[in-house]
Amino acid sequence: MKYIQSKFILLVVIALIPVLLSAQAASENETLSLNNPKDSMVQVAFRKVSQDNLLGGVSVLNYEELTKRNYNTYSLDNMQGYVGGFNGASLWSMGSYLVLVDGVPRDANNVLPTEIEQVSFLKSASSVVLYGSRAAKGVVHITTKRGIAQPLKITGRVNTGFNVHKSYPKYLGSAEYMTLYNEARENDGLGKLYSDEEIYNFSTGENPYRYPNIHFYSSDYIRKFNNRTDATAEISGGNDFARFYTNIGYYRQNDYLKFGNAKNNSTDRLNIRGNIDMTISKHISAYVNSNATFYNASSAKGNFWEAASTMRPNRFSPLIPISYINPMDEASLTLIRNSHQIDGQYFLSGTQAEQTNVFGDIYAAGNGKWTSRQFQFDTGLEFDLERVLKGLSFNTQLAIDYATTYNTSYDNTYAIFAPTWSNYNGKDVVSSITKFNNDRKPGTQNIGGSTNRQTLLFTGQFNYVNSIDGIHNFNAMLLGNVYQLTRSQEYHRDGNANLGLLLGYDYMKKYFVEFSGAQVQSAKLPPGNRGAFSPSLTLGWNLSNEDFLANTAVDDLMLSVSGSILNTDLDIPEYYMYEEQFDQANGAWWGWKDGNSERSTNSLRGGNPNLDYIKRKEFSANLRASLWERLLTIDASVFMNSVEGLVVRPSTIFPNYFFTYYPEASFIPYFNFNNNQHSGFDFSVNLNKNLGEVDLSFGVNGTYYVTKATKRDENFEFDYQNRAGRPIDAIFGLESLGFFSDETDIASHENQKFAEVAPGDIKYKDQNGDGVIDEKDEVYLGRGGWYGLPFTMGVHFTAKWKNLTFFAMGTGGFGANAMKNNSYYWVYGDRKYSEIVRDRWTEATKETASYPRLTTQSGANNFRNSDFWMYKNDRFSIGKVQITYDVPKHLLQDFFMKEISAYVSGSNLLTISNVSKILEMNVGSAPQTRFYNIGLKATF
Repeated sequence: MKYIQSKFILLVVIALIPVLLSAQAASENETLSLNNPKDSMVQVAFRKVSQDNLLGGVSVLNYEELTKRNYNTYSLDNMQGYVGGFNGASLWSMGSYLVLVDGVPRDANNVLPTEIEQVSFLKSASSVVLYGSRAAKGVVHITTKRGIAQPLKITGRVNTGFNVHKSYPKYLGSAEYMTLYNEARENDGLGKLYSDEEIYNFSTGENPYRYPNIHFYSSDYIRKFNNRTDATAEISGGNDFARFYTNIGYYRQNDYLKFGNAKNNSTDRLNIRGNIDMTISKHISAYVNSNATFYNASSAKGNFWEAASTMRPNRFSPLIPISYINPMDEASLTLIRNSHQIDGQYFLSGTQAEQTNVFGDIYAAGNGKWTSRQFQFDTGLEFDLERVLKGLSFNTQLAIDYATTYNTSYDNTYAIFAPTWSNYNGKDVVSSITKFNNDRKPGTQNIGGSTNRQTLLFTGQFNYVNSIDGIHNFNAMLLGNVYQLTRSQEYHRDGNANLGLLLGYDYMKKYFVEFSGAQVQSAKLPPGNRGAFSPSLTLGWNLSNEDFLANTAVDDLMLSVSGSILNTDLDIPEYYMYEEQFDQANGAWWGWKDGNSERSTNSLRGGNPNLDYIKRKEFSANLRASLWERLLTIDASVFMNSVEGLVVRPSTIFPNYFFTYYPEASFIPYFNFNNNQHSGFDFSVNLNKNLGEVDLSFGVNGTYYVTKATKRDENFEFDYQNRAGRPIDAIFGLESLGFFSDETDIASHENQKFAEVAPGDIKYKDQNGDGVIDEKDEVYLGRGGWYGLPFTMGVHFTAKWKNLTFFAMGTGGFGANAMKNNSYYWVYGDRKYSEIVRDRWTEATKETASYPRLTTQSGANNFRNSDFWMYKNDRFSIGKVQITYDVPKHLLQDFFMKEISAYVSGSNLLTISNVSKILEMNVGSAPQTRFYNIGLKATF
């Protein structure tokens, strides 16, 4: 924590240096700010409010300004680099947040950065209470662009770039693998599997077809980079009656693989968005938004990346030249001529145990295409009811979205041939082949994996805004909101229905009080408990409007505090969990007489008619400040909440006879039992300064949170086993004491129950002193960062000189731990050997070894959670650097283009960490990449 604090203090000092160097500031300071302008409107729940009157728990990003200096391909890419409270995984550590696009629950990846005007991060319970149950973990609200009354404006943008791999897993070659596998067998008391002659033949590389050494990450199979190209056209304009905005975009990206059918792998996407606003009369306005997205991903059969992490290098050569077949072996040649050949030169190889393999799949098993279609539509009306009551209005929103996906494929079978090798006169020859399977191309297109999703939403709301002499200012809202999501093959629809009420008052824009609440409804709960009211109260004080701060450096200073109780069913995973459940499928057979038997009816769980909502009880405080005419802006929040009544089946409060193992039966119902606590703070500090011809903007933000399991259904024998009182993301495991050095060391140590141990196995500490080491000796090891890294920070910097703009952004994460527990590190049995095993324990290396002895067994003693495998994943990443040049406008006076910009950028450039090799390496999936892009933007 001291490390985090020192870094934070250093960044704040850096941010304040220009302030100390300059005694004056001007409105030009805001030229490059990513904050909304002081008098702009911010989208919050069901309304927009002035930036000046924005109360706490909300952060907002001027996304349209961001895209001028930072080309992105994903709408929420590195948002933790710009706002506090969002760490990339959650808002205020609450878990999965709700994404709204123009007020409708939609996927963030289905709206492109060029379509976005503003993104609001609604973090506090008070800011989301009007949305009801579905928003209890926070909301990210994306607002798309709209047209304005102006002549036709067309903006085009073209980008092309290359993804360059960061790193690959490193696996041992055939000869080294075979040598170490023999060693593993000897460690287990078994004989060698590979002879010295075999290992030598594999090591020479003279005949890679008979003695293969498959390297999945070689240039034989993988491109050094792959291309992504996109083009976007934005068209907008209108008049006082109607305004429109249109965005048409297309992108295409090819794959990393370069052989077989996989060389044609590609992804492409076409999107068309149209937003229309209409002023029908003085008192009636309307809007219509629509979007269509067409997405295709074509791929060959087979999972190359998974096979790269599992297939041992010496198993077989995937391709063998036909020329190796004995020319006198007409039978074998005939088989090859009548089967699938690769480039007319090779035949597909394999073994009896591997009659299909990833290489054969990619070359001959066919191909498939994943297709997605999304159609989104929403519309609304707004009525000015000032004739009924001054300040009164009514507006509606209706949304209908459809999404469908399906797979199409051509599925072929193929023959592989297992060669029998001989050596004639010093030359290796395939003396015969054994065929497995047959080549078959049905030519039939198969369709499967079809899913569809429908979203329906309706909102109707009365709004009241009025002021008495500019002193007493009132605002109110009464709304009804219904949302329903239907998925294919799911009986129950996900829904949300709630009424909302907001009452707000401020005195001379100084003192604010706001009460908001929602009456929520859930079909997941038993009758009688399906309705609940969620209240929230917020108090605010705008000190900048006080006389004692007049004519000072303070131009905005708002303090606010909120208290809220949200009722939610988000963490109630199923319907009817309140009902008892009986079943005969696993019942015991019984009968009253011979030959007539039936199964017993067993209780699977008891009922609970009192099952209730989970509650988020929260207190938060916020400070928002602007100094020296927005030279320096600060936004900071602290929060503490308790999530109470998480649903579990608490066995500790029922007698043990409420559950039986055989027949398997239980009378224990679901209860609201477990409780969690979340607390922390976030901040965002931005500095904007104009120095002659140079505009500068620097921002630093961060989020820190801690969690605690305050109540758990547990009954452990020892206190150190308890999860209550520990972080929610606690990692438990054994405490390691090095390796067993010899049999004497094993004999003198406590008995480890996981497996029979030998010298070179990991030794663990007996925590409870019972002389036995088992699961009871697992202790708390550290935090896992399941809701994002405990401390997340971001910095961004922009410098503009004349027509040249430089932008850089970085993000950091600190305070969490992770386990090296994938197949790259946990190597046992017949798993593929990574380079990590070179540091294994042997008699010769027992003093320096950093990896357990090798084994062909399960390795149950060594490969389990312990501090031996744990590492801290602190890091700082340079996420983006971009240089933009704007062609001077005076050069375009007589040209059909009004504005032209060109830019080059790099993304995901560098990870600075003690464990950067671990963080940047993917195992069993496509490699991580750096992305280098060049783009051109023009306005007509």
